[in-house]
Amino acid sequence: MTVHEVIKQLPAIATVRERSRALAMLDAVLSPEWEWRYYSFDSRWSPGKEMASMRDGASNDYAIVFAAAGVYAQACDHESPMSPYRVAPPAPWPGLFDSVPDVFRPCVDEPAFADHNGLPRATVCFWRESFDSQWRCGEVHVPDEDMDDADGAEWLFDVLIAGSAEAYQGFAEEVYEVTLDVAAVQAVFDLKPLTQEIVSSLNPEVTLGNLAKDIAQIGYPTTR
Repeated sequence: MTVHEVIKQLPAIATVRERSRALAMLDAVLSPEWEWRYYSFDSRWSPGKEMASMRDGASNDYAIVFAAAGVYAQACDHESPMSPYRVAPPAPWPGLFDSVPDVFRPCVDEPAFADHNGLPRATVCFWRESFDSQWRCGEVHVPDEDMDDADGAEWLFDVLIAGSAEAYQGFAEEVYEVTLDVAAVQAVFDLKPLTQEIVSSLNPEVTLGNLAKDIAQIGYPTTR
């Protein structure tokens, strides 16, 4: 799947936000050291904006910005034939950012999403304004290159799109080399307030107290 198919599978904005918070909370439990986590969520990223992110430590990542105006997302598969570094001097893939609404233009120019020269690091870009009924992307031609996922959209967003405890369980087995209690994972996906029992089922070496700062940063619910 390319970005054109991926955006058709994304649920509503509220669901994407809920899944993003759940993924960040699960990673916080499994990986107490922030720098080793894949998924993060910052409910206080900037005034009026939240950000969900993924980074795999190998220069592949995504960022999803939630604001009153809607949601903007961009991602980078550094091995994609659509990499901005495919040419010299580096440049974004044609059409990637051309149709981004003005309200999201500051995200395109956001230094946190760019390299040291200010060039956006992206092979994928999509968005959805708060009043819109669907996700959108630019008129981007994704090259075949004998790849089903040439822009990286499918694998970069696969766990978020699946949105299931089983999908995260498979991810954790591969990345963290742990076998998780799927019921405990489901409790987090349901955004149930954390208990020590849930936390211990996921990682017996972590206490609820250890997670206080992460819970606050993620904005994970503490009561129902």
